Amino acid sequence: MSGYWERRKVFVTGGTGLLGPWVMDRLVREGASVVALIRDRVPFSNFYLMGLDGLVTSVHGDVTDPALIERSLNEYEIDTIFHLAAQAIVVTANRSPVSTFESNIRGTWCVLEASRHCPWVKRIVVASSDKAYGDHRELPYREETPLRPTNFYDVSKASADLLTQAYHKNFGLPVAIARCGNLYGGGDLNFNRIIPGTIEAALLGKSPVIRSDGRYVRDYFYVLDAVEAYLLTAQSIDRPNGAAGQAFNFSNEEPLAVLELVQRILKRMKREDLKPEILAHASGEIVEQYLSSKKSHETLGWKARYSLDEGLDETIAWYRKFFSGRVGRQ
Repeated sequence: MSGYWERRKVFVTGGTGLLGPWVMDRLVREGASVVALIRDRVPFSNFYLMGLDGLVTSVHGDVTDPALIERSLNEYEIDTIFHLAAQAIVVTANRSPVSTFESNIRGTWCVLEASRHCPWVKRIVVASSDKAYGDHRELPYREETPLRPTNFYDVSKASADLLTQAYHKNFGLPVAIARCGNLYGGGDLNFNRIIPGTIEAALLGKSPVIRSDGRYVRDYFYVLDAVEAYLLTAQSIDRPNGAAGQAFNFSNEEPLAVLELVQRILKRMKREDLKPEILAHASGEIVEQYLSSKKSHETLGWKARYSLDEGLDETIAWYRKFFSGRVGRQ
């Protein structure tokens, strides 16, 4: 929809994360008035590297503060929300489940409850995850696959997902849910994740570390494809029989084992001389987990534009520039 975002007032939580800055950059370029929720100042986040701090309004605080969220929505007369804030690291969730529940569950109901009291809010997209499905033998996961997770992170995302559905059913809140595969791209500063960690290791001439045995199969979903997915989902909420109240899977549908992914990155970086160090320490994780995006194709007209190799090439280029002149991360 050409011109759709012109002059719309958009609130984005998770402003210094991986996805948030790319969403805001796109919205700003399309003429939206953007308000970002910023918890911590992360100097090397894309929020600052892209200069977004000079282009959007920043609200400093935590997504778990209901008064702050409601004030922000009302004061800036927000009509669209992208709720992206979350504690997104599985290892952290296993170590500190309560803080993860605070961020991912309480944070979600704070946004939904505040939205219910704000008359201007017309569309909300909530970030869920493929992890919300839990472990199923039948693959790929489809939107009708039951949510039955057992791990702490997975439970937190499923809970947020179900809360969102309940607010739509009981209050008619104009919400939709995005369930994405493992998101990657430039700006991910969580170097314990496999893609940025492998790229960093290769740039430093070190062997990349794989926590698992390398056989776990996952989706890897490029951040710019995710931006398009979120914007199309929000736009569809406006339509009769559109996205409101529904969940959508987003994936490039190229599932890959972790070891194969690492080897592909090393090949594209011409560092096949570096042999991965396989720790086989990860336990309790789901062996195979990937999504079908058929519903998103048919309902939203969305389709991934980037192959895995194309997304990896752009991501590698981002980190080469990021680490240029720096030795390791600061």
